[in-house]
Amino acid sequence: MEIVFATRNLDKVREIESIMGGLDVSFVALDRFPNAPTVVEDGKTLEENALKKARTIRDFTGMCALADDTGLEVDALDGAPGVFASRYAGEDVGYDDNNRKLLRELTGVGDEMRTARFRTVMALALTPEVASMVETRWKSDGIGNGAVVSPGERRLDAFVTEGVLDGRITREKRGESGFGYDPVFELPRIGKTLAEIGLAAKNKISHRYRALVELRELLLRWELVRLADSAQR
Repeated sequence: MEIVFATRNLDKVREIESIMGGLDVSFVALDRFPNAPTVVEDGKTLEENALKKARTIRDFTGMCALADDTGLEVDALDGAPGVFASRYAGEDVGYDDNNRKLLRELTGVGDEMRTARFRTVMALALTPEVASMVETRWKSDGIGNGAVVSPGERRLDAFVTEGVLDGRITREKRGESGFGYDPVFELPRIGKTLAEIGLAAKNKISHRYRALVELRELLLRWELVRLADSAQR
């Protein structure tokens, strides 16, 4: 099975490839399609944005397309930045800009009130051929949780999964690993940020990991992929 990434964010690509290792899946970089459209993330929810990106790239490439949208919900900020996490400090900004704004907004907020969570929604838009294959195989049992139908039709169109990671916002950046808000997102149980524990450890617990593991299980259950030979030994 071939899946094209509906993102040019290389940090996300590396993380997804690491988590999805061991499957007989060929991931295709969006760079192979230099004329692929840039998707405007104007949805009101993470699911809307993830589905829009995945469907747009699927329709353009003719391949199953994988996209995600991740939000950071900070309780003291009434759930902000939420769906606007990647552009919290403005359009075309860097990770440091977003982190600085977040820490500035939390000035004076006590540690016990700095609770937050990462939420990731993963969407895999299916080609009509793959969707038909799944519907045929599982018609008697129903598609089940995680299935999304196409707008205006009652046909399988995509798989959607979600992962959540609870934590707390620090008072300053800590750690050199990871990306995004990782340097300011602390795991209270171990007292370290995601940027301090390293990518390998992060990939075993993260919000994206949890969403991808659920998606991985759906693909295996519906026999769209198999474990690679090396993973079965």
